[in-house]
Amino acid sequence: MSWKNRGSAESNSRSLVSKQLTLFLCAGCFFAGMLFTDRMWTEPEATGLSRPSETEDKQLQVLTDGCHTKLKDVRRDSKEIIREVSKTHNAVQTLDKTISSLEMELAAARAMQDSILTGSPISDDLMLPEPIKKRKYLMVIGINTAFSSRKRRDSVRATWMPQGDKLRKLEEEKGIVMRFVIGHGATSGGILDRAIEAEDRKHGDFLRLEHIEGYLELSAKTKTYFTTAVALWDADFYVKVDDDVHVNIATLGATLAKHRANPRVYIGCMKSGPVLAHKGVRYHEPEHWKFGEEGNKYFRHATGQLYAISKDLATYISINQNVLHKYVNEDVSLGSWFIGLDVEHIDDRRLCCGTPPDCEWKAQAGNICVASFDWSCSGICRSADRIKEVHRRCGEGEDALWSASF
Repeated sequence: MSWKNRGSAESNSRSLVSKQLTLFLCAGCFFAGMLFTDRMWTEPEATGLSRPSETEDKQLQVLTDGCHTKLKDVRRDSKEIIREVSKTHNAVQTLDKTISSLEMELAAARAMQDSILTGSPISDDLMLPEPIKKRKYLMVIGINTAFSSRKRRDSVRATWMPQGDKLRKLEEEKGIVMRFVIGHGATSGGILDRAIEAEDRKHGDFLRLEHIEGYLELSAKTKTYFTTAVALWDADFYVKVDDDVHVNIATLGATLAKHRANPRVYIGCMKSGPVLAHKGVRYHEPEHWKFGEEGNKYFRHATGQLYAISKDLATYISINQNVLHKYVNEDVSLGSWFIGLDVEHIDDRRLCCGTPPDCEWKAQAGNICVASFDWSCSGICRSADRIKEVHRRCGEGEDALWSASF
């Protein structure tokens, strides 16, 4: 072997040793590093934290047990909550009645306040003692009358309206209040007012309104009547009837009593007559354009001779009296006030029977009429002279009223 070849072999041997030594050193350093890390690194202890002691573990267990106990109580209480729902429903109904009573008192307070602010005299009826205002009545019957209707009033007193002690007995035993309803003359304290005051001293059967009488003011008078009546008497129903209509009071009371369960009911002979746009005709409607094209009809409403509304509706009128629109015809006005409300309209044709022989035939058939009048006259024609005959032939009899139970 030459010297050159020998040098080459030694060089290769050294290179191999160098690679092996490098691998050995790397492995050694790796293991040394692992050993160093394992010995030098220690898990840091949390500062400010301590392990719960045995006492704390017991306390925690007690709290957990308490939660389980409360959970059981909640499950038990859920059954009681279901039972309370029915009680809550009854409480809500009682609250509704209380609210309605407060609304009535508010209406009376408003009426007195308006009288004070305007300087007009406060009606003696608004100052009735509290026990009287809390008395519950079946119905209040307001008989619409005018200054010129003295003969009509006397004919009503002589037929279907009790007088004197019987009128008070009717209120106390049957819960029925009856009054002739009238306002004041254009001249305060004038001869017209003095005549009514003298008549009232004799009969004691008037309800005086803070209202100026006038035929075109019937809508305003109707509004004032319901507002005043609901403030004075707590009744289930409030009735308006004209003084030229014959009424069987016991039949009226029995008819209304059937609807006591409905808080918002409007009872009468419902009609939908034509809207009269031409001037000069009877019942002309100045605001005919509000009802659409010429020839259209009114919405359904009770004819004005006699109708009844429930307490909630009378209270609604009282509270909103300043914003309720008045049409020239009062029966149209009343019907318009209930549009948009959840009101049940009751169309009962016994409230608008004709005069004899119509009401007489029905009475003989056992279907006694509530009210009778002539459609052609919008009341009994010449009622002051004819109402006695209507009463004789179509009246229910005085015993029917005093034996009735409502």
